[in-house]
Amino acid sequence: MITRKPGVALLAASLLLTGCGGGATAASDHEASTATAPAPNTPAPEISIEAAPQQLPGLGPKTRAQVPSDARQAVVVTGQGKNSSRSTVVLYERTSAGWQAGASWPAHNAFKGWTDHHELGDLRSPIGVYALTDAGGLLDDPGTKLTYDRSNGFTSTGTGFEGEPLAGSFDYVVAINYNRQPGMSPLDWTRPLGGNRGGGIWFHVDHGGPTHGCVSIAKGHMKELLRTLDPALHPVVVMGDATSLAR
Repeated sequence: MITRKPGVALLAASLLLTGCGGGATAASDHEASTATAPAPNTPAPEISIEAAPQQLPGLGPKTRAQVPSDARQAVVVTGQGKNSSRSTVVLYERTSAGWQAGASWPAHNAFKGWTDHHELGDLRSPIGVYALTDAGGLLDDPGTKLTYDRSNGFTSTGTGFEGEPLAGSFDYVVAINYNRQPGMSPLDWTRPLGGNRGGGIWFHVDHGGPTHGCVSIAKGHMKELLRTLDPALHPVVVMGDATSLAR
């Protein structure tokens, strides 16, 4: 049986993050040595604290341009290399002060790494910026604000590339809107770009090895991700190897 729960509530508390370049703004050594000393009994000047970055750290202009202006949550997946199956996931939320960085988790991506032109069976994860609108899993909804489909269709069997069991991999999933129809179950097979361009790219529970194209994180982290994502904040994933994201 499939149940669907619309996400309607706003995030109870925003993520508190520290972005790149944050911290106190101080004068350079040269400026400090040439500055005029304050007169005696003059109040010390206020120290200016630099705001959080207005742009997501690690992204170049080409990648930043793909992030929608209304996106206030971003899950940045940074691969260790173009051909690596290991990556890091960082949650960000945009506030009036800028992008704030939250939790950071180790992750797996596709067996052969990353690609700018994903195709069915290439064993690479697609590089890009994609919306996150729909979730589901074999287990009951852990409390997400996204639409959640609970179905036995998320049963996973067999073994992975390193012989690890795949059971439980789809206990919780978040669909990545690459070549899929938003607003549908992650199990939906609609492929707007055509079947040859692959699909079924998800966040899911890590099974201890590379994926076919998805991004996998620990089960506890998947539950936290599901509880954090809020459709009212228009969440997106920004994913790719570090070099590609910096373009």
